[in-house]
Amino acid sequence: MKRLTVALSLVLTGCAGQVAEPPEPAVVRVEVPVQIPCRAERVPRPVFAVDVLPIGASIDEQMRALRSERLQRKAYEVRLEAAIDACK
Repeated sequence: MKRLTVALSLVLTGCAGQVAEPPEPAVVRVEVPVQIPCRAERVPRPVFAVDVLPIGASIDEQMRALRSERLQRKAYEVRLEAAIDACK
C-alpha cells in the first residue's frame, strides 16, 4: 500500500510541475440586433361611406353605405398592418 501511495504522489507531483500555456485569444464576430426608427409612411384614414351619409337617408342607403364601409375598413386595416410589418 505504501508503494502505491508513493507512486501516486510521484505521478501527481509530475503533473503539477507542468505549466499550461495560456490559450491564444480568438476573435469572434457577434451579431447584435440594433434598434432603428421606423420609416413607414403614415396611412391616411379614408373617408368612409357612412361619414358622408346625410342624416335623413333611407334605410336602403344606410345599408349600402354600411356594406361599402365594411370593405373600406378591411382595405384600410390591410394597409395599416402592412405599415406595421414594415417596421418589424
